[in-house]
Amino acid sequence: MDPLHFPPDPPPAVTLADLLTSPTDLDKLPSLRAEFTCKKSTLDSHLRTGLTTQLATTNSGMSSLSDAQKTVQSIKEEMMKIDRLCAEAQGMIRDFPEISRMSVMQRNFAAVEGMKGAVDGFASRLWELQALLEEDDGVMEEQPNLLAVHEGLTGLRDVRDLAMEQVRGSALGEGEGGLELIENLPLEGPGQHGTLRELFGKLEDVVEWFDDHVGRACLNILGLVQMGSTGLVVRLGLVIEEEERKDKQVKALQDAQREFQGVARSFKSMQVGHRELRGYKEKFLQAISATCARQFEGVRQAFDEDPERLEKSCRWFFNDLNTVKLGLVELFPKKWRIYRTYANIYHGLMHDFLVSRLGDPSITPVHMLAILDWVPKYYEKMRRLGIKVEDLVPHIIDGREAELVREYRSLITKSVDDWMGRMAATDRKAFAGREEGSLDQDADGQLHTKTLGDMWTMLREQLAVAQSSGRPDVVDGVVDAMIRALKSRQKMWEQLVDTEFKRIEDEATRAGNAESIEGLSSYQDWLVAIANDQITNIDDVPETSTTSFLTRFKSDFTPLVSTSYPLTAAADLDSLTNGYIDLASHCTHLFASLLFTTDFRTVTRNFFTPAWYSATEQGQSMRQITTTFEDYLSGENNVTQVLHPSLRDILVEELSDMLLVHYLSAVRNKGAKFRRSDPFTERIREDVLTVFAFFKAPYPDAPPEVFELVRDKWRAVNVFEGILSADKGRGVVEAFERLKMGYWDVQLSWVEAVLRTRDDFDRGMLSSVKGAAAGVEVERGLETVMGKVK
Repeated sequence: MDPLHFPPDPPPAVTLADLLTSPTDLDKLPSLRAEFTCKKSTLDSHLRTGLTTQLATTNSGMSSLSDAQKTVQSIKEEMMKIDRLCAEAQGMIRDFPEISRMSVMQRNFAAVEGMKGAVDGFASRLWELQALLEEDDGVMEEQPNLLAVHEGLTGLRDVRDLAMEQVRGSALGEGEGGLELIENLPLEGPGQHGTLRELFGKLEDVVEWFDDHVGRACLNILGLVQMGSTGLVVRLGLVIEEEERKDKQVKALQDAQREFQGVARSFKSMQVGHRELRGYKEKFLQAISATCARQFEGVRQAFDEDPERLEKSCRWFFNDLNTVKLGLVELFPKKWRIYRTYANIYHGLMHDFLVSRLGDPSITPVHMLAILDWVPKYYEKMRRLGIKVEDLVPHIIDGREAELVREYRSLITKSVDDWMGRMAATDRKAFAGREEGSLDQDADGQLHTKTLGDMWTMLREQLAVAQSSGRPDVVDGVVDAMIRALKSRQKMWEQLVDTEFKRIEDEATRAGNAESIEGLSSYQDWLVAIANDQITNIDDVPETSTTSFLTRFKSDFTPLVSTSYPLTAAADLDSLTNGYIDLASHCTHLFASLLFTTDFRTVTRNFFTPAWYSATEQGQSMRQITTTFEDYLSGENNVTQVLHPSLRDILVEELSDMLLVHYLSAVRNKGAKFRRSDPFTERIREDVLTVFAFFKAPYPDAPPEVFELVRDKWRAVNVFEGILSADKGRGVVEAFERLKMGYWDVQLSWVEAVLRTRDDFDRGMLSSVKGAAAGVEVERGLETVMGKVK
């Protein structure tokens, strides 16, 4: 049936308001009136024509209904006349009931006489058919007696069905008792032994025997064609065709009986009898399906073991269809369209097989990819066999290619997420325990986490799986998922080290000393290892031909993704790279902060207090700090030996910044005071010289640029000292302005704290500085070290 075609939606109507949008449009009124008048005339003409046609059609239909009503009435009157004549004829003929009964008796005697003749030869014919079947048992590939046996069995089954129907329709057969009596009557005559029931039972055995022969031929029909046993195939086709024809007749009569029960009871010709639908054609089709399904069990096993064997394991599929096309079509009735039938059955089973595998919750990406690759190959092979793609219904995988691509991609991304999740769980457990041996050391002695190499190996493997799909869109999605997973791992490490730092900081606050803090040393080792991992991920060293993990990852996926993907992914890769740098810097920052949270907690509290001015102090606090620095950078606890070389200068800078921030923040120490009579300038100078003495060579082979950077940042102490020593009044304001111009992000609250440590502080001094702060215009730039001073 042709699909319905609906006309396209009409365009939206143009209203008069749309045409007259401005006063100048009023000049168009005459032309618009003429245009609308013409359109109205055309529309009226079409309506009149349509109305005339519709009226003519309606009149014709009403005339036909009237004629039909008259015909029905005429038939009704004729039937009433026939009924009346029949009733009058019965009254006119004397002894009509007796005559009718004698007529029935005569027909019954004739039927009994015919049935007796048929039953008398029943046993001998049955033995003959058994002999023919025994003969065919020896030559199952030929079965020369198939047609003869079928014809004989059809006759005997008809006799049996007719006999049972006559018994049921007779007075003697009324009720189960009468039927049993007749079935158990002994047979008489030469060669007749037993009862009618026993004879009919033997017939059923022979029918089963015959059906077994037919079934075997159906199951092996393609093998018979390939062996050249075309005779048996033709005979089989004739048997099934004859049974199909009789089944259609029985089905038609059964349908007529159900629809016209009253009429059927009045006409013998519409009595179906006891024959039932035998369904040889349906059994033949079921045999085709069963044979194909049995083959698919082998395909399923081969596919589960190795998805690459799918095409090879399905060769029989196309060989069978080719056998049907070249050998079977000419042997079977054309009306069966046997090639089309085989193609539909085989295609349906291929569809069911593939859909069942796709519906398996345990399907792997490799198996899903094999099915995706198989779809176009399958349709191409079917096309070569002369089968149109549009005739193959339903689609082999229900048109789910796009969905499967997403599922395939999601399976890979899920695998990536699962791997990263397991690694994260392993890392969290190792970080929480921080047992000895929980970290690795490379050939250069640098510390690393144990999962670093495994993570990148896993990513390469999953990228190879995505590559095997041959679809750039799949690779695009997988790489996106990998970048997200890598960013998530950065956040995990940051959260872990921050949480642990907070715990140690709280414990140090409660305990007051570093010795009693559990896991402090191992935490420092993990900070170094995590920082090393981040730099290793991105550090390329052309001089030694060393390529970072991220660079290799990018070079691996670039040829596989779509042409536009590298442009869209550039921002994500830059963000990932910056994330590695930030995390490494953050770990070194925490390492430096840890020293001031634990080792230097009490030392920094002495700065700018009376103890700082004492003769016994003489810069001891600052020397104590630099000595500890030296211990970590070149002494017994030398961290530079296990730290990535790219991070050594960063760590030195962090130590310098942290010391400078704590030094300048010490103005908030309890008891901090700068009196005009105190030698605070000399003390500050001694502290700075101590710092410079250390940072000139913080570790062996340290580049001079490190000291230059440290010295440049410690220039902030000069402006700090300038505020302390400036004359009250305009001198303080000018010192503040110099500070603000050099360090735009200096916090006014810290300046206020500095001013309050002067022994000559008053509110006027603070007011003048605040007024100057409001008037100073500075250019905002990068964060300076003073922005960290609170």
